[in-house]
Amino acid sequence: MHEYSIVQSLLDMCEEHAKSNNAKEVSRVTVKIGVLSGVEPHLLQAAFDTFKENTICEKSEFVIQIQKIIINCNKCNTQSEIEKNEFICPACKSTDIKVIDGEDLQLLNLELTI
Repeated sequence: MHEYSIVQSLLDMCEEHAKSNNAKEVSRVTVKIGVLSGVEPHLLQAAFDTFKENTICEKSEFVIQIQKIIINCNKCNTQSEIEKNEFICPACKSTDIKVIDGEDLQLLNLELTI
């Protein structure tokens, strides 16, 4: 499960940001998971809950925002949100598209207690 290594990196980043801001603890961690990222939200949540013990994030709330797939059509220049595995422009039905969101895992926000 690569979610464990993702959470370890995430906790390291939280620790680094907390120290650089002289925070006592992290009270909330918000991440965005794209549906094409390959990360399973429930496994990430379980890994975070397991590995946050004895860290600066021990009491933190973990918030996951799911990012759907956003495409831009190269033919009609329309930006659309699509369902997984339907890589067709809803406006003109072209398959000449570019995915512009929904593939990443991002740390969006940390709430720190100073």
